[in-house]
Amino acid sequence: MTSIPLRSSSSSLHLNIYSSLPTFSPKHTHDHHIPCCFRSTSQRLSSKTLPRGLIIRNAATKPAKSPAEEDWKIKREYLVQKKVRSVDVKEALRLQKENNFVILDVRPVAEFKEAHPPGAINVQIYRLIKEWTAWDIARRAAFAFFGIFSGTEENPEFIQSVESQIDKNAKIIVACSAGGTMKPTQNLPEGQQSRSLIAAYLLVLNGYANVFHLEGGLYKWFKEELPSVSEE
Repeated sequence: MTSIPLRSSSSSLHLNIYSSLPTFSPKHTHDHHIPCCFRSTSQRLSSKTLPRGLIIRNAATKPAKSPAEEDWKIKREYLVQKKVRSVDVKEALRLQKENNFVILDVRPVAEFKEAHPPGAINVQIYRLIKEWTAWDIARRAAFAFFGIFSGTEENPEFIQSVESQIDKNAKIIVACSAGGTMKPTQNLPEGQQSRSLIAAYLLVLNGYANVFHLEGGLYKWFKEELPSVSEE
């Protein structure tokens, strides 16, 4: 029998047992030739100790999409179907100058007044909650719970306001702060929704045929130091 010397190290005990382990040839494939501790997981799970009919399933399942995620998925598919294209900020500036594209800034009025591309038209896609019905008070309270004291709602007059300023045949580049994206990534297979993409969806849904989206948003426009004006 091979001796098993023990080292009284303070960190661990070292067992010199490797020379005493049995060796197995490819022919020895039956369970009775292999100690239980060396059998594969599948072999051990298939033993008679498990109740008959028990099915082992992978616990790693995909989390269910939220209603907001499902809603964005539908909107994104519609934008792709209608061939709404994203343009970067420099291309947007060129299209505005050379091809009479209209930049539609859908940020809140206060942000628009601080800075915006020259010639841009502002129609906010969301507005501050205006009414004081029981429902609106509850919504304000919900926003306040998260420290947001300027709760917003979708602007019900958005399309009407756009139609009063921009012709249906106009070529429109819709812009917001962040921009969002329709491009899928590993972490965001449906892209990332934004105010400008929601606005683009509403425009296409209401008959605007030449709608584009500003990739990177106005944050990137200002970062690239492209022309801007303010109304303060």
